[in-house]
Amino acid sequence: MNTTPFVFVESAPAGTDPLQDEIKLLDVAAQGRRVAQLWEAPVSLVVPRSYLRYPGFETARATFAQRGCPVWLRMSGGGLVPQGPGIVNLSLAYAVTRPPGALSEAVYLHLCEVIGSALRSLGVATHWQSVDGSFCDGRFNLAWGPAEQARKIAGTAQYWRRAPASMQTDDNQRHLVLAHAVLVVSADIEEINQRANAFENETGSGRHYDARKVVSVQEAMRDVAIVRDESLMSMVSHALKESLDGIALPQ
Repeated sequence: MNTTPFVFVESAPAGTDPLQDEIKLLDVAAQGRRVAQLWEAPVSLVVPRSYLRYPGFETARATFAQRGCPVWLRMSGGGLVPQGPGIVNLSLAYAVTRPPGALSEAVYLHLCEVIGSALRSLGVATHWQSVDGSFCDGRFNLAWGPAEQARKIAGTAQYWRRAPASMQTDDNQRHLVLAHAVLVVSADIEEINQRANAFENETGSGRHYDARKVVSVQEAMRDVAIVRDESLMSMVSHALKESLDGIALPQ
């Protein structure tokens, strides 16, 4: 168990850019605190800054904003991620004593274990793997189902910043980590994929996603016998909080 628990902070009011709120968690981590945030975003899309290279990006971004779907830029890499009702985000910020090259994989595995443990408590077994054809595919997705038929249920990302001088030790290797996971809880899989594909088409990126490669917690739980005395989103959020402080952090 972590000797210093994470402190959960409230997310920004609806209508503001949640990515700007998330990056502020690093300022809290720079004070030596471990901080976490569970948040939901309105209907929107999130892309890395690499999308700025597409000639059609700004036009597509303006068009989608007019349709009520803002497109926000994040600091971490990867690909496009749809956001909206039925999708929960977990953001963690904390300090480590080694640089990204030594710990990035451990940070991903820690995040996968936090999410995976929470889902196991709800009767949903997952594992980490790439799921070709899913949005923002990566090696450290969480997937549900047999490896050859696996469907993505969560994605992970991370962003690093050197810790301030006041936190450094003699080796000057202390860094701050922002680790992020997006978990599809009850969102309409067809809708979020259609929205993602429409944006990719308008930017001219050439990317296309397959809705059959993604699954929600709600769908994965169909055959799980469980007492549902609270909403599914509340159950998942509670499970994530319970899981977090029981799993050792990478150092």
